[in-house]
Order: sequence, then C-alpha cells, then structure tokens
Amino acid sequence: MVRFLAGRALALVITLLAATLVVFLVLNVVPGDPAAYMMGLGGDPAALAELRRELGLDLPVWQRYFAWAGGLAMGDFGVSYTYRVPVGDLILERMRVTLPLTLMAMALSTALAIPLALFAAGRRGRAADAAVSGLAQVGLAIPNFWLAILLVFVFSTTLKLFSAGGFPGWEAGVWPALKALVLPAVALALPQAAVLTRVARGALIETMGEDYIRTARAKGLSERRALRDHALRNAMIPVLTILGLQFTFLLAGGIIIENVFYLPGLGRLVFQAIAQRDLVVVQGVVIVLVFAAVLVTLAVDAAYALADPRVGKGRR
Repeated sequence: MVRFLAGRALALVITLLAATLVVFLVLNVVPGDPAAYMMGLGGDPAALAELRRELGLDLPVWQRYFAWAGGLAMGDFGVSYTYRVPVGDLILERMRVTLPLTLMAMALSTALAIPLALFAAGRRGRAADAAVSGLAQVGLAIPNFWLAILLVFVFSTTLKLFSAGGFPGWEAGVWPALKALVLPAVALALPQAAVLTRVARGALIETMGEDYIRTARAKGLSERRALRDHALRNAMIPVLTILGLQFTFLLAGGIIIENVFYLPGLGRLVFQAIAQRDLVVVQGVVIVLVFAAVLVTLAVDAAYALADPRVGKGRR
C-alpha cells in the first residue's frame, strides 16, 4: 500500500508541474495587455512602457514563467496587478468563504445521497425505488443557478428566514457566517446529491448480486443488514471517485453561485481578475485549484486502498 501511494504521489507531482506550464502558457497567449487595461484608452505610451517594465511584462515569456514557477516553489504567488497586494493573501482571504461553502455542500450532498441510495437499492424495482430515481433525475436536470434564485425567492424574499446575499465575515460570529452560507450550500449540494445517489444506488445494486452477499443471506442475514454492513463498504470505490470529483468541482465551480449570493469567495475573485486582465491572480487561483485536485486525488487513492485492500495489491 505504501508503494502504491508513493507511486501515485510521484505521478501527481509530475501532473502539478505540467499544469503550471500549461496554465501559464494558456493565459499568456490570451489577447489583451494588463498594463494597457490599467492605464486606460488614453494612457501615455511612455507611462505604459514604464508600467510594463514595473510589472515584468517586458520580459520574454520563458523568463516570466521561470520567475513565476520559482516563486510558487517558495510559496510566493506574485503580486496582483490590480490590487497591488500579494496574490497568496487574496487567495487565503477568499478561501475563508469558499472552503467552508464547499465542505458544507459536500456534507449535505453526502448526507442526502447515501441514505437515499440505500433506501432505493433495498427496494429495487418497487415504487420507492422509482420515486428516488425520479427525484435524482429532476435534481440532475435543474441548473444550480436557477435553484439558487428559487431558494432566494422562497427562503429570503417570502419566508425571510435567510439573507438574500452577502457575507458578514467570521468576525461577526460563527452562526451568522454559517447562516449566510446555508442557501448557497443547498444550491450547490442538491444537484451533486442527485449524481451521487444514482452512482451509489447502481454500485449497491451491483454489489448485492455478488456471491458473498448471497451467502450472507443464506446464513440468515437480513436484507437491510446485508446492504448496510457488507454491500455499502464494497460499493464505495465508485462513490469515492464521485466524491473526489465533486469536491474539486464545488471548490472551482461556485463562480455563478458566489455571484448570485454576492459571496466574496474564490469564484468572484477569479471572475473579477479575468475581467480586469489580472493574469497573476488567475494563474494563482487556477494553480491552487489544481493543487487541491491533486491532493484530493491522492486522498481518494488512499481511501481506495483502505476500502478495498486488493486495489493496492493489484497496483503493486
């Protein structure tokens, strides 16, 4: 298992290094000059040239890449063109909103999906199974931004239980801050819960057809206990895969939801940085998301080996 995880870690480090090169090259071939954007249409050419020199934009692309990559290795993400503050500080500040929102959405999605999948798999082919599958299909079809607007209309405008948007900050207290994240978390979690329910249900039904489950039934084990105590763990491989993908998606894919609820998270930061041609911020955010995806992938691989020791043995 140690060799298996070490091999996966090495592959992911190589992936991360390749990602830095791809991200830098892609963003630097996009049309537009950050210095010209900052100076405006009537900027003086001499002042524009001086600003480009100050920002390092007059250097060749390969020099800029190695300077940026070397800074990343030291934990330095550079300085924002627009805000004139370290990019790392901006990302840490916005992660205080995005990371709790992602974790809340993940917890809610899992808490809904696993019980529903167990319920549906235990009643395969019955009306309850069809009802759960129908709800999951509806959840897949509903866009999360439309769901977010609907939640605001019902729980903010009509019932006045939650605020329609904004974030008071953790300094205002844990409960006010968490309350501001409830509706965005629900809007992100429900479509993901639908995906996870379908995957978990299919994996459970497939596992329930295995020989060891039939043997357990023959020994007098009830359907519910066989499903919960034996089938669930052995059906976790596809479930863990989806959970890993969903975490990365929720961390990176909350741009629309954060704009609907006016949350000062990573999504709004990268959206504003793209509009302002602040490439250093965009590069920093994308690399943080890639790094998070790499870590989650490694964690999912470790969970594979724990859920099913045959994974590590087979890879070794």
